[in-house]
Amino acid sequence: MADKTRKPADKIAISQRIDQRMDNPKRRKLQPTDWAIKGELFLNCSCTLFCPCVVSLGAHPPTEGHCHAWMAIAIDEGHFEGEDLGSLNVGLLVDIPGRMAEGNWKVAAYVDERATQKAYNGILKIFSGQAGGTTGLFTMLVSEIIGAEREKVEIVREGTKRGIYIGRKIQGEIEMMKGSDPDHPVMVSNSKYWMGPDIIAAAGTKSKVRDYGRVWDFGGKSAEVCPIDWKGPKP
Repeated sequence: MADKTRKPADKIAISQRIDQRMDNPKRRKLQPTDWAIKGELFLNCSCTLFCPCVVSLGAHPPTEGHCHAWMAIAIDEGHFEGEDLGSLNVGLLVDIPGRMAEGNWKVAAYVDERATQKAYNGILKIFSGQAGGTTGLFTMLVSEIIGAEREKVEIVREGTKRGIYIGRKIQGEIEMMKGSDPDHPVMVSNSKYWMGPDIIAAAGTKSKVRDYGRVWDFGGKSAEVCPIDWKGPKP
């Protein structure tokens, strides 16, 4: 009798799950655009100090096996196709099931209620990766945008402390870690991290997320502060 045993199915390596060569109708398409943002990004995540993604560039597993996080972006100056983005704030809820570099991120965006319609649309294109440039890799990393909405996004930057407040949805406060020189916090410099080369280490002091079925608390967990200078592929 012929052997009907099936041969083991080929498994796709984790590193190959995100592949631009495959036609995926759900993947957001790049639409290279003229845009730029300068300002600061800070975040608090579920990792214990210090988040390994910074040094490993997302290749090392998060300390808890997954990465839950909020991100705050204070835009000091910037534009999208000529529309001013200066002084606008953006908040992100980010849910990553494993290594950052493996993708399958689920993201919700909270865009400053003061944004014009063009600025709002532009910010969503930038942070979804569609606009290309610095954030273009998000088209591969983000598998689902679970929500996008206008909100009052308040960001506070005072000395070594940072805070973001989006109603009861995100209430986050972090503080930079003190170094041997009290005037200079602990920092990782000259990195190849996607956010920027210089990352200031911090820790969450008050950090609660309550939205989209997520109830998180990152108090005492890893946090980061990073000056950003991002831009699109078109001059």
